[in-house]
Amino acid sequence: MMRGLTRKEELIMLSILNLQKDAYLVAITDHLSRIMGKKVTITSVHLPLNRLERRGLIESKLGEATAVRGGRRRRIYTITKPGFAELREYKKIHDKLWAKYSKMSTQEDKV
Repeated sequence: MMRGLTRKEELIMLSILNLQKDAYLVAITDHLSRIMGKKVTITSVHLPLNRLERRGLIESKLGEATAVRGGRRRRIYTITKPGFAELREYKKIHDKLWAKYSKMSTQEDKV
C-alpha cells in the first residue's frame, strides 16, 4: 500500500525521470522552474529529495568531479524500483481521475 507522496515529491521524482543522468539538485530545480513557469528554490527541492531518499524511493551517488565546479562532484539522483512502482500507481490514479475529461478544452464549458 502506498504511503503517499506530496505533489512536490511527485514532481521531483518525475523530474528525475526526465533528466536521467543529469538529475542533480540544481538541474532538478531549474527543470521544475521551467515546467511550472515560476521560480522554484533549491531548498524547496533539497528537503523533499532527502525525505524521498530516506524512504528508499530514490537513491543518489556522487558523479565525476568537474573543473567547472572546482573539482567538486554532483550528487546524481535516480528512482529506485519501489519509487518507480509508487509513481506508476500515482499515474494509474491520475489517469482514472482524468479519463472523463480527456478532451479538457471541450469540457470547460460543462464545469
